[in-house]
Amino acid sequence: MMWSGPMMGWMWIWSLLVLAVLAGLVWFVVRMPGPDRAPPGTARRILDERYARGEIDEDDYRRRRAGLA
Repeated sequence: MMWSGPMMGWMWIWSLLVLAVLAGLVWFVVRMPGPDRAPPGTARRILDERYARGEIDEDDYRRRRAGLA
């Protein structure tokens, strides 16, 4: 068996390439948005939702909405 032939360098390059691809896939899967990772809404939409749920009253809603404009 030849352990230090001319192809030995290519084996290291391919190993590093495979590791880089696997690391890229892991990074992509972790960063990929899913249904539970919805992007945050706009401030106006969040304010509308809070008002609709009754978390804030009408006066507070109007004051905050004016502050967003």
